[in-house]
Formats: sequence, C-alpha cells, structure tokens
Amino acid sequence: MSRAASAPFPPDRRGVAAFRGTTGGRAGGARAVTRTLSDDPLGGTVRRTVLPSGLRVLTEAIPTMRSVSFGIWVSVGSRDENGPQAGAAHFLEHLLFKGTHKRNALDISSAIEAVGGETNAFTTKEYTCYYARVLDEDLPLAIDVMCDLVADSVLTPADVETERGVILEEIAMHDDEPGDEVHDLFTRAVYGDHPLGRLISGTEETVTPMTRRQIQSFYRRHYTAPRIVIAAAGNLDHAAVVKLVRQALRGTPLDTDPASPAPFRAATPAVRTKPVTTLVEPKETEQAHVVLGCPGIDRLDDRRFALGVLNNVLGGGMSSRLFQEIREQRGLAYSVYSYASQYADSGLFAVYAGCAPGKVDEVLDLTRTELARVAADGLTEAEVARGKGMSKGSFVLGLEDTGSRMSRLAKGELLYGDLMPVDELLARVDAVTVDDVNDLAAELLGRPMSLAVVGPFGESDFAA
Repeated sequence: MSRAASAPFPPDRRGVAAFRGTTGGRAGGARAVTRTLSDDPLGGTVRRTVLPSGLRVLTEAIPTMRSVSFGIWVSVGSRDENGPQAGAAHFLEHLLFKGTHKRNALDISSAIEAVGGETNAFTTKEYTCYYARVLDEDLPLAIDVMCDLVADSVLTPADVETERGVILEEIAMHDDEPGDEVHDLFTRAVYGDHPLGRLISGTEETVTPMTRRQIQSFYRRHYTAPRIVIAAAGNLDHAAVVKLVRQALRGTPLDTDPASPAPFRAATPAVRTKPVTTLVEPKETEQAHVVLGCPGIDRLDDRRFALGVLNNVLGGGMSSRLFQEIREQRGLAYSVYSYASQYADSGLFAVYAGCAPGKVDEVLDLTRTELARVAADGLTEAEVARGKGMSKGSFVLGLEDTGSRMSRLAKGELLYGDLMPVDELLARVDAVTVDDVNDLAAELLGRPMSLAVVGPFGESDFAA
C-alpha cells in the first residue's frame, strides 16, 4: 500500500501548531483544528484547518508574491452520476455562476473583474473546482464571492434553460474537434458503459431532458461541507483566510452541524475494463486522429513514479522515442505523444497521433513496434536518467505560480489524503531504478491494446 493510502489524515510531521478558530453558525461549541503541514524551503508555510463542519481549508503562504489563487474543490465529478444524470456535475458548474440570493451573474463577474481578477471553473471525472486569482489585497472579496456562489446558488428555472443551450453548444463544438473527440472515444473503448467511460459534459440525449429538480438534488446531495476542500496560495495569512471563509459561509447550506471530513475516494474494488476494442468515428476530416492504448495503474500505485519516467521517454517530449521515430525521422505526423490518466481505482496509458489518413497504417505499425520493443528490451540507463530529470523539472517548474500551488494543496488533500513535500516527491522520483521502469514497461506495454480512430474510415478498415 502506498504512503498516501495508509493514513487519510496523517499526524503533523513538525508537531501541531494549534489555532483555535472562533465558532459560529450551527457548529455549536466545536473548535476548528489547525496544523502546520510544512515549512517547505522550495515554497512557503503550508497550514491545514478542519472546520467543525468537516470542511477543510489549506493555505500556502508565499510572502514574495503579490497575488493569491483561491479555489473551492468539491469531491464530485461525472463518475458520480447515474445514467440519466450524465452531465449533471458539469451542468451545475455552469449554473453556480448564474446567481445567488445576494448576487446575480453580472454582480459575480463584475466584482472580480473590477479588481483585475479572474474566475473560472472546471469539472473532471472525480472532482469539480471553482477558482479565482486576485491581488493579495482583494482576497477577502474573492473569498466572499466564491464561497457565496458555491454555497448558495439559486438555480432559477430561467438560468437552467439558458445554460442548457450553452452546454448543448459546447457539446456540438466538442464534436467538431476530432483531436479532442478521439480521446473520449478511446476512454469509451476501454471503460464502455462505466461512468469513467462517459463524457464529462453528458450528451444531447441526457442534457436535454434534465430538470432543475434533478440538478438541485445533485447539488444539495453532493455539495456538502465534508466533501469540500478550500485551498489558497500566495501572499496571505492562514488564520485570516479561515476567518473570512467562516464568515462567508455563515448561514448558508454549508454552515452545518459538526462532522468529520469525507475520506478520499476509495481505490477498491478495481474498475472492470472491456476486452480489447476498436472504435471508429467516421468523419470527413483532413487529418486522421488515433489513440492506441490499454488500462494503466491507479493513482495510489507506488509505480506511478516509474510510470512518469516511462511516459517521458516513450512519448513525453521532443526527445522521446515516438516523437523522434514518427515525426523527426519519418515526418509521418505533426503531433505524436503518449500520456497516462490515473483515477482512484483505475488508469489508462495511451499514445496519440494525428496524421494524414493515408499514413494511419504506417503510424500504427511503428507505434506498436516501438511499444513492443520497449516491453521486450526496456529502456537504457541514460534514458531513465533523462526521464527522471524531465519528471523533476516539470514538477518544480510547474510550481512557479500561485495557481499551480493552490491546485497542489487541494489535490493532495482530495485525492491522496496527504500533501507530499516537494523534497520527498523529488526523492521518490530519484529512487526510481532502471529495473522499476523496465518491469512496469514489460507488464504495461505487453497488454493487448484498444484503438480509437476519428477520420474518413469505417470499422472494416481496422478489422485486422
């Protein structure tokens, strides 16, 4: 079992630095509990407070910044929908910006834009995030606005109908982007009717009949305090952020009786995947889009560090084997890369290529040959060293802004139940050996591969 899975709420490595938050609302006499998680030399001081309601607040104080990124993360995504609800989480993400009991849609957007800030949101298969980035002096405003829209949206019938039209247009626009569509097609090839195989946006058939009552029920059932993590990074004071969050949520549906935080999503039982499948979406496109891949490993698997190294060497950059072989040496494709997706109880590993329709067979043959070669012969010590350097560099360079640091806090809490210090994560990458990578390559790349294709083809074109 991985370190992240062993202790959902681990003891403080440096000792508990308690901050006794003031109480209020329906939480009675319960107290907030605060811990200092790290004083990272590569970052700032990270603190975590559990409010009486079970809602968690994590911050990273970086005094050298003049901005703050503030995010509200909810442990619910498209995989938490049943069939008729498909698209509800994404529908709700749109609707929460339409108005609350205190603000209409214009009030929400203009309040943040008036101070030069920005807001946005996104829905994934396992969580939803609402965030704002503002100057440090405008953080109180951002907290008040974002907490208001997540906790107390109205979801009027008129807004539901307006956003239904917007989402249907978004779905249609997605269908016009074959380079995006092919990844969803591949996911369906692997997961079939399982919620992980469905579109995050839902489809026209599920979004069109969805009622306000269904969306409202989804909202109140899943947007509960124990399932919410609030994260902020930048020039801030943790105690002040906690106080502002409590004030903003007081009297809202998230101001609830004492409860414990929800545990991170369980990793068992493992998701069943489909037998090897080929799916073709016939479209008269100028370019063919293909994804070839197989089930991978889940995000709590300790081999995820070796997988990152393998992915970098195989198809993670311009120096990767696939890029060099297919684009640089043969000029068969403009874009070719590999990638890994990881969920609580499953994962994917795949290779994407976009090429002229007449070159699809050659591209697929070369891809399969390279995967088989790495499965059989492994990578060299020099390649593994390069892949480790890429992993470490991309991670550290990705922490150069407050938004990525805020995301790191929230994902650590929501997805792993722990925040791995930067130095420890780099050490875990350094500890990956050539044998670790090659053993994983032999297992993963030796698996039968499913195929997804979008382009001017029919199913029979790939029958072999």
